[in-house]
Amino acid sequence: MQKIRTQRRRLFFDIEVSPNIGMFWEAGYKKNISHENIIKERAIICICYKWEDDKDVMFLQWDSKQSDKKMLEQFVKITQEANELVGHNGDKFDLSWIRTRCLFHKIQMFPNYTTIDTLKISRSKFRFNSNKLDYIAQFLGMGKKIHTNFSLWRDILLDKNKIAMAKMIKYCKMDVVLLEKVYKQLSTHVMPKTHYGVIFGSDRSDCPECGSDDCKKSGIRVTASGTKYQRFQCNTCFKYYQKLVR
Repeated sequence: MQKIRTQRRRLFFDIEVSPNIGMFWEAGYKKNISHENIIKERAIICICYKWEDDKDVMFLQWDSKQSDKKMLEQFVKITQEANELVGHNGDKFDLSWIRTRCLFHKIQMFPNYTTIDTLKISRSKFRFNSNKLDYIAQFLGMGKKIHTNFSLWRDILLDKNKIAMAKMIKYCKMDVVLLEKVYKQLSTHVMPKTHYGVIFGSDRSDCPECGSDDCKKSGIRVTASGTKYQRFQCNTCFKYYQKLVR
């Protein structure tokens, strides 16, 4: 009997950040600019996010004084509702940026989150010409990023240009849309990190992705230490998973 799938709390997100503003005597290649030259610290301009399979991409942005504190307080609360956070280079870049800015503002965060990093997946599982999100999306026929240049950041940071900010948010939203599309294609090649079946009230032996009990056996895997796993494929969402054989 196939069980009803409930919405997963899988959050796709992306951030856009500002550069530092500093003083330096000379521009050029391989110049040594110390942190002491910084006169205004970089910050997060906006955060765009969407829940898996939702239509709308939501956004948060820094305030009129270019402070990201209130935005981060709001986003941290949103992450508390998620079972998984998905980003492209999200572990090393986006989440580290968010954690650093939260530390600056003394905003509390969970010590660890269940994350899915599509950059790590692309590097470990595939052999793309480039592991950039834009390239992978185009390679898979899913669209491409919106073109931007440095002047967009300059107009936002120095002139507080509202039109430039709107373009930045549109650019960031498109990244989130592409992120979800790319993830759905790559995810068939990775094992689940969260057992959504259990969250939905299904049995542990059911599909971890959708909770269906309509699954077929797909061979046995035995590790070097002799641990045996039964492999399955779900007939509802077609994802693979494995269960320890005791």
